[in-house]
Amino acid sequence: MNPAAVAKVPLKSALDKDNFVEFPLKKVIPYNHNTSTFIFELPAGTASLLPVASCVIIKSDDLKDAKTDKPVIRPYTPVSPSETPGELAFLIKKYDNGNASKFIHDMKPGDKLAIKGPIPKFPYKVNEFDEVALIGGGSGITPLYQILEYALADKSNKTKFKLLFANVTEQDILLRETFDGWKKQYPDKFDVVYVLDKPPKGWSGPSGFITKDLLKMHLAPPSLNEKVKVFICGPPPQVASIAGKKDGMKQGALGGQLKDLGYTEEQVYKF
Repeated sequence: MNPAAVAKVPLKSALDKDNFVEFPLKKVIPYNHNTSTFIFELPAGTASLLPVASCVIIKSDDLKDAKTDKPVIRPYTPVSPSETPGELAFLIKKYDNGNASKFIHDMKPGDKLAIKGPIPKFPYKVNEFDEVALIGGGSGITPLYQILEYALADKSNKTKFKLLFANVTEQDILLRETFDGWKKQYPDKFDVVYVLDKPPKGWSGPSGFITKDLLKMHLAPPSLNEKVKVFICGPPPQVASIAGKKDGMKQGALGGQLKDLGYTEEQVYKF
């Protein structure tokens, strides 16, 4: 029988939205001085099948809050495509005050982590918007990357994406090789601007914090109404300054620079 004629067995999701499931760490790939990719092994015939955009939450019996003795539960957005068979990958930066990130960075292949999901965020639809702006800070890039990886891979995509990505130093820029590759591959659909707080000598891009002037220069105008969308994910002070504080798990009122520039709550989504 011709192997090509055999119907592909559809992948099942390895995840459970109601319960934590343990998965073993398969391998760790160092990325830079404080960030690595952690690849977890999923059972044969399965994938994460996470809808875009969504995340998962993680916990471990060995990861507890020192003050409350309760399990530490944290959200993470995978960087592996939703239909990658047998694997779920996270790009995780180690923070000195981050209990979960330090715990994961201490894991060895074979160690298990409990994962639950998907946790739906924004139901992204290809070509729903003409222009999409993505504002990221540090490791907050992963939900924005998830949208870009999904949309740009779709041959029918007509949406233009502009990413403003803020970091402390040039070494802190995560996924830069991917973004630079997309800029060459999709010159009419994707552009990226890197903003550094501590730029090296000879840096030609913007430096300091993301300002109202910088947003006005690079973002599609709010006058596009329902055809423009702004997604933002980064440290809480950055999000508050640019788009207003989140209200726990809720969006919270729009504020900050985007409100000053005339954007509406319907045009902005805070991860």
